Amino acid sequence: MAEQSGSVTEVVDRAHNEEFEVYSSPKPTVAEEALPSLRLQYLVDNTPAIIYCAVPSGDFAMTFVSKNALNVLGYRPEEMVADPNFWFDHIHPDDAPNIFCSLASLFSEGERAYEYRFRIADGSYLWMHDALRLIRDEQGAPLEVMGSMTDITTRKQMEEEQQRLISELQTAQEQLLQSEKMAGIGQLAAGVAHEINNPIGFVYSNMSSLQHYVETLFRVIEQYEVATAAVPELVKQFEVIRRDADLEFLKDDIGSLVEESRDGLVRVKDIVQALKDFSRVGEMEWQVADLHQGLESTLKIVANELKYKATIRKEFGNLPQIKCLPSQLNQVFMNLLVNAGHAIKDDGVITIRTGTESAWVWIEIADTGCGIAPANLKRIFEPFFTTKPIGTGTGLGLSLSYGIINKHGGKIEVDSEVGKGTRFVIRLPTTQD
Repeated sequence: MAEQSGSVTEVVDRAHNEEFEVYSSPKPTVAEEALPSLRLQYLVDNTPAIIYCAVPSGDFAMTFVSKNALNVLGYRPEEMVADPNFWFDHIHPDDAPNIFCSLASLFSEGERAYEYRFRIADGSYLWMHDALRLIRDEQGAPLEVMGSMTDITTRKQMEEEQQRLISELQTAQEQLLQSEKMAGIGQLAAGVAHEINNPIGFVYSNMSSLQHYVETLFRVIEQYEVATAAVPELVKQFEVIRRDADLEFLKDDIGSLVEESRDGLVRVKDIVQALKDFSRVGEMEWQVADLHQGLESTLKIVANELKYKATIRKEFGNLPQIKCLPSQLNQVFMNLLVNAGHAIKDDGVITIRTGTESAWVWIEIADTGCGIAPANLKRIFEPFFTTKPIGTGTGLGLSLSYGIINKHGGKIEVDSEVGKGTRFVIRLPTTQD
């Protein structure tokens, strides 16, 4: 086989194209002796990872950087080596403290790996995986640090997208669970309302009969007194009986008791009816509904939550009936009213206004509570965001409300001032496709 030789360039070209072969020769040429080191240099400069070396002290000044840094980072190796602070100065400010604090462990462990953002020549940042290894001399003293930087930006973007999708999935799951919970509560409330309605009905009817019977008894007593007026002995006996029984007081008080009881039963019937109206959470059929009726039934449901701290003012306009999911809108009204009540510490006012504007109806719920800080105002519709103490709120109420209004093709707006109060405005279209 004929001996092959040539210039260094020709040998390197053959090496780069992986078209070289090793031949035995009594005496290798200069080009053949240079071949292994040139081959190694070629591999280092073209590997996907940026290979670099740095001094193991100070700012880890770089002493060597592979040529592929120009393709990946946009910097020439010589300018990276010339600047002793280059590595530290180009790490993202948010990532640098964690790296600086843990570099000391490199000297005890011998190896470390980091993931951080590195500023490239166009000013943007790439995510890099940097594997560091400490090289020691024969006496064990730190000699050099070798690093291998690999661009993992695509992987990080995929991870961020994955986390975003997981977060959205968790949000959807929580909203679904909340919706199912409200549907279950609605079914329970409807069942309880139905069961209560029956006994309340016959008790109310019995109270009417009782009132009639009492009136009849007093008429009989009066007739007995008239019939026995001619017998003095009986008149004296009736006077004693009347005085001992305090008959005049009984006559006045029984009527009042019966009337108050009937009024209380009417209130219970109204609450039960409001509960039945409100509890249709599981209904998913669109229907024409009166929003004022929904507001009234919701106010009765949350009355106990508000009556000790807030005065309710109603300024209702003329609203047309609209096609909607009434139970879901009732849920929105309840969330806003309860939040308004929580915003008022001692004594305040909750004002409910309604009206129409072009092809829209609007419902405004305003309170004189503590207000919302500007920094939080931008986040109140985010799932799980809450300013309430831990354990007192899920952070889903306004998020669910936003979703319900959005489902109706509407808008929900908020305006707040710390110390003065908050105002929510719901706008709904009068017609639905």
